[in-house]
Amino acid sequence: MAPSAPTPTAPPAPAPPSAPAPSVPYTPTEPNLPLDPALIQRQETPTMRLTPVPEAAVPTTGRPGPLFVVGDVHGYLDELRSALYATGLVDADGHWSGGNARLWFLGDFTDRGPDGVGVLDLVMQLSAEAASVGGYAKALMGNHELLLLGAKRFGDTPVNSGAGTASFLAAWRLNGGQPSDMERLEDHHIAWMTRLDAAHLEDDHLLLHSDTTAYLEYGESIEAVNDTVHEVLQRADADECWELFRKFTKRFAFRGDSGPTAVRELLATYGGHRVVHGHSPIPYLLGEVGSENGDGDGAPVVAGPHIYADDLAVAMDGGVTMDGRLLVAQLPLRG
Repeated sequence: MAPSAPTPTAPPAPAPPSAPAPSVPYTPTEPNLPLDPALIQRQETPTMRLTPVPEAAVPTTGRPGPLFVVGDVHGYLDELRSALYATGLVDADGHWSGGNARLWFLGDFTDRGPDGVGVLDLVMQLSAEAASVGGYAKALMGNHELLLLGAKRFGDTPVNSGAGTASFLAAWRLNGGQPSDMERLEDHHIAWMTRLDAAHLEDDHLLLHSDTTAYLEYGESIEAVNDTVHEVLQRADADECWELFRKFTKRFAFRGDSGPTAVRELLATYGGHRVVHGHSPIPYLLGEVGSENGDGDGAPVVAGPHIYADDLAVAMDGGVTMDGRLLVAQLPLRG
């Protein structure tokens, strides 16, 4: 927040979407672990309370501003605006007010929710506005970006899914693809998504979308991983893009007894002292719901980000699609 800007006191009432969101169940793309109770270990680390950025936290010198991350949005544009406003990063009209703050979106902007293209437009707008005042808003590639790009580019072209013949378009529909998003998707949206990086190191935090070690299969440095992902998308081979999408859907690598070892392997390769990721909704990660569908007794309660794996990993997907919460948090977090 710029030093002269007043601290917001209450988020604006979100405007209703132009049309009600279709009732689409939260379906898994690829269940990677059986839901064996022995594998589902509830974590007792307390969640974090989110507070607006105090004006004193925004430096007036050339030093970098405070660092924020945003979990999976999945088309929930009004919730995103409200969460960013409550954290002091946008004003009541949805324009950047974070001064030289740094903001990273962890991917999965579309599908399931009512306005994925509106989310893309807002993130692109904030990127330009933040850069003009010395801050920035940047984004990572999520598996749903890969899914939407594949559905747009390859449609019903058969791909070898490993479990029979499938297609990007069928998988996109199964996983909450919204026809209104596909109709409104334009070339500049596609170009922007295609250029997104898969990983980034910021303030000793390794930022990823997915809680998987599959990134290691694409390079031994962050630069190599990002270059490889971009090259795969540029070659536009349906099977190769499907394999990339499939690997980025993997999850739960940091959970359980072997989780800290998996995180340390990523950190030893790419740097940083902690992984920050989205992808796996916190209620699902904790075993509070039996699947990504969110089935269980009542809506899950998500108070904030979840720190786990010997304090080496932070989960940021608050499960907004299962009546959880869209999370925006300032780093570093304390357990």
